[in-house]
Amino acid sequence: MRALNAFKPLLLTLVLAIFLTACSGSGRLRYDTPEEAYQKGLAEYEDGDYENATEYLQGVFDFGRTHQWAADAQLLLARAYRDNEEFLLAANEFTRFTQIYRSDERVPQAEYELAMTYYDRSPNYRLDQTDTERAIVQFQLFIERYSSNPLIEDAQARITELRGKLARKQIHTAQLYERREYFNAAAVSYEAAFDRFYDTEYADDALLGAMNAYYEYARLSIRARQQERLQKAEENYDRLIQIFPDSPLVKEAEAIYTEVQSMLDSFDTTS
Repeated sequence: MRALNAFKPLLLTLVLAIFLTACSGSGRLRYDTPEEAYQKGLAEYEDGDYENATEYLQGVFDFGRTHQWAADAQLLLARAYRDNEEFLLAANEFTRFTQIYRSDERVPQAEYELAMTYYDRSPNYRLDQTDTERAIVQFQLFIERYSSNPLIEDAQARITELRGKLARKQIHTAQLYERREYFNAAAVSYEAAFDRFYDTEYADDALLGAMNAYYEYARLSIRARQQERLQKAEENYDRLIQIFPDSPLVKEAEAIYTEVQSMLDSFDTTS
């Protein structure tokens, strides 16, 4: 018992030492005012330490969301998350900024940066394109709301780029059908790519793909169904040479068209 009592002061000293060490380790995150929390967060952000920056900036809201430092902290918090590649968190914080501080003159910029968070998340064309679609929607909203903003031209360029990625995704899907010799599905998918993305660099690829898929589909069909499928191939050829007469794909299309016409001519001779 006496030995235990003698050990108690030592135990107390050890616990106190651990407590003080922990406190001293967290001292870098101390702040007494929202301004202090913001300024420390800003310093960490400028130094590239985005994790510490977000902790300080979140601390600004310990003092509420209506004081003079709140809007600045909210916007910088969103940017810190984006620069740290935590894009969904960034999107949430940009959205919060636009909803809470609607009268702030930086709302258009925040809405553009919100679109950019989804743009940053847009993956390779072979993968799911949900974030690509979201980015396009956000850029379109930005253009509709702020038609005179100097970022409009950039937003339009981003939309063009993203739509090209969606077109490539659609054509990739059609090509997968084609490789498996599901030519009807391939043709429909190619046509869908053209109908939806006619203004992208892949539009002529889509028409050539549809033409070839219908031709292959016709070759494998019973004779009673060949003619209508060959005519669909012909229709896609006509669209290609009319809309894209200078396309480098025209020569390849003409070769397929020759085969299509040869098969169609066989119907004329037997009718």
